Amino acid sequence: MELDNSFIVPVPPEQAWDVLLDVERIAPCMPGASVLSISDDGNEIEGQVKVKLGPLSLTYKGTAKFTDKDQGNHAIAIEATGKETRGAGTASAHVQASLKPDAAGTLVSIHTSLNVTGRPAQFGRSLLPEVSGKLIAQFASNLQALIESDSAPAEAPAAEGGDASSEAEAGTAAPVAVKPATPAPKQEESLNAFKFVVVPVLKRVIPVAAIGAAIAIIIRKLTGRGKAKKS
Repeated sequence: MELDNSFIVPVPPEQAWDVLLDVERIAPCMPGASVLSISDDGNEIEGQVKVKLGPLSLTYKGTAKFTDKDQGNHAIAIEATGKETRGAGTASAHVQASLKPDAAGTLVSIHTSLNVTGRPAQFGRSLLPEVSGKLIAQFASNLQALIESDSAPAEAPAAEGGDASSEAEAGTAAPVAVKPATPAPKQEESLNAFKFVVVPVLKRVIPVAAIGAAIAIIIRKLTGRGKAKKS
């Protein structure tokens, strides 16, 4: 299955490049994802993703490897494979991402060739694009919050016992503003795919059901009138 998604990062491409390659830093932005280990060269990542489908909980473990990092063109390619820890389901993906300048910062475009087997595949291919789109949107929202918190200006602590000028005259340097450590985005223990799947299904089923009900009412009225005329 081929999937295309995109989102905006509110920083220039050069900065967005550094942020997106910091896998350990941005992993909490993806619901249910966690990094287990990273190779010394930073090109191979071992991780896991926890997915919740109503009462069903799945955990995938696998590896992702950067097969290309083109910093000049701000493009990357990733090969990823994973397997259910308690099942026979598998997932594999070839991901290509590119960064382009945008009025709002950087446009990140992602093309994914995805292959899924096992229980998640039973939800149908027609739902996966919508589910992936909402998942990427949530990741982008978390990533934007992380970047904005990194960019927030630090407040200098108030000087005690006099202003900065008097301290300078006394040969004492004014206190340096120290930026507090940026808290990581709140980690979601598992990806609640149920809300991503059920809502799209209801959006499709409810209109069809409503139309069916309307047709049934019309038919009943028409047949009722026919019986009345015969009597």
